[in-house]
Amino acid sequence: MPRYELALILKAMQRPETSAALRRTVESLMQRGAVVRDLENLGERLLPYTITKHNQRHSRGAYFLIDFYSPTNILSGLLDHLHRDVDVVRPTVLKKDDPVSSSNCCGPQQ
Repeated sequence: MPRYELALILKAMQRPETSAALRRTVESLMQRGAVVRDLENLGERLLPYTITKHNQRHSRGAYFLIDFYSPTNILSGLLDHLHRDVDVVRPTVLKKDDPVSSSNCCGPQQ
């Protein structure tokens, strides 16, 4: 299975509501067959610009990174589910490449 990273911006909420939204997201991933490797909290901060989502204007958000393995065919359904979640401001899934070893490089060795 390929490795992916979900960059997730949640609306600014209190800690119990934020943890409930994260739990829903991770459970949704696991129900679809994904294996979650890591969850990283990047903190709450100002958004670079005001984002309107579900008829609400958001200027602050909580940033999270979720690292997971998943079959490729579940990503469109996952993103559709996350776009409908009222607590999610912006979900973005990125494919993580395997690290390139320096032994495969054809340039001068240092």
